Amino acid sequence: MANHKSAKKRIRSNNAKRLRNRYYAKTTRTAIKKLRAEQDKAVAEEKLPSVFSLVDRLARKSVIHKNKAANLKSKLARHVNTLQQ
Repeated sequence: MANHKSAKKRIRSNNAKRLRNRYYAKTTRTAIKKLRAEQDKAVAEEKLPSVFSLVDRLARKSVIHKNKAANLKSKLARHVNTLQQ
């Protein structure tokens, strides 16, 4: 257990950030799953920018690595492009 006042505060703030990061990451994972499950190309193309935005936000906040974000976006775009009209 931490003894210093600053270390105790760091534990509290890290816990708050961890919970916030988990929420954003879970929301993004759910959006990605919904996009991958979509069969209609027009609907998928509508959802794609919002999912890209969520992924970019996670990368910007260092919840996920920027290369992982790029890989996710690439795979999602490729998936949407292969859908039939």
